[in-house]
Amino acid sequence: MTDESGNQQTKTFKIKTANLPKWIRSFPIKVTVKDKAKMNLGSNELTVLNRTTKQTFAVDGDGEVRWYYLRWNEHIFEQLNNGHILLFNKIKSGDEKYNMLVETDYLGRVYRQFSFDKTLGGSYARTAGLSLVHHDVAEVPNGNWLLTIDDGSKYVEDTIAELNPNTGKIVKVIDFKKIFPESMYKKSKIKANDNTSSGLGLMDWLHINTIDYDAKTGNILLSARNQDIIWSMNYQTKKINWVFTSKPTKEWPSSFHKYLLKPSKGTKYPGGQHGVYLLKETGSKLDILLYDNNIAVTDGDKKQSGKFSAATEYQIDTKKKTIKQVWSYGKNLGKQNFTEVIGYAQRLKNGNTLINFGFKNKGKESNIIEVDAHGNQVFNLTITNSAKDMTYVYLAYRMQFYPDNYVFDVTK
Repeated sequence: MTDESGNQQTKTFKIKTANLPKWIRSFPIKVTVKDKAKMNLGSNELTVLNRTTKQTFAVDGDGEVRWYYLRWNEHIFEQLNNGHILLFNKIKSGDEKYNMLVETDYLGRVYRQFSFDKTLGGSYARTAGLSLVHHDVAEVPNGNWLLTIDDGSKYVEDTIAELNPNTGKIVKVIDFKKIFPESMYKKSKIKANDNTSSGLGLMDWLHINTIDYDAKTGNILLSARNQDIIWSMNYQTKKINWVFTSKPTKEWPSSFHKYLLKPSKGTKYPGGQHGVYLLKETGSKLDILLYDNNIAVTDGDKKQSGKFSAATEYQIDTKKKTIKQVWSYGKNLGKQNFTEVIGYAQRLKNGNTLINFGFKNKGKESNIIEVDAHGNQVFNLTITNSAKDMTYVYLAYRMQFYPDNYVFDVTK
């Protein structure tokens, strides 16, 4: 405490908390590497383990649970600019779908929540467990949220929408059936019985799983698992900047040829990838990071598909329309860490990279590894997933709890 004269007093209080819930106390967490001197733990940083369903929780450098969320959550865990977090819950635990977007904080106070019409996604999308907002959310400078959604047609996960959280109104929609060639969804290469797409097959032709907004340029980066493609476009004009894909040039309309990036020798095409986002921009050069599941869903790298998964950094020259792989980790782990679905990579402040192999051993395990710039492991945590409910870690993310811009006001 500091008084008006600048005099400081300090007193330490010890508070005995309640026991952790049984499901946390008995949770199978195994840490085999924890070099905390080399880990990026910063100030109050924890590793959030956001599962595909069930509860989200966070652990410290020892793998001990330090925070948990009691409501079931699906895919979305976004720290907003005001220090709050955005989650996607069920209105009622018995509801068929996840259908409620919630702005809350680390103490559980709810500030805003939005329910979504159960018909969103059309008649075909009324599949048990299908989320109405799926995979990702990005906050834009005006405070609005970009959401990955379905558009109400028979096709799913191929649309993004901008939500104004102050009014609850959708103010903009981009339907990628109107951006990409019609042949991509009407003559999709994806197998109709593709079991890694929730059984949606051809209707899930694109499967957008990431949206990253760059406030400096107004561009957005997106990843589409089922086309093995990442691309950049201007959000306002919808003009495409570039496309990275192994889909042969001859299969694209001539109007798209100018957008296709040419990889340098030794640069691997991603397949079924997740979590692409911008690391830095220097002139015409962009550095991006993604998690390469390395499964050739429609194109991808068919020679290496299924052999490993990896966190990979690329550098793109937007003028020359070239791309080169500058760093990667995961290939040395081989098939034991291959994950056909789910995964994420995060570059940390000290240069380390946190990687979530969320569907290891066909979903029986989720393996979170932190490596330094040379590929040396400094943290290795494994969760054994339940054979009964198979709640994999969809996203593992290191973040500062109670960030500097978060203020808890007991009067409001």
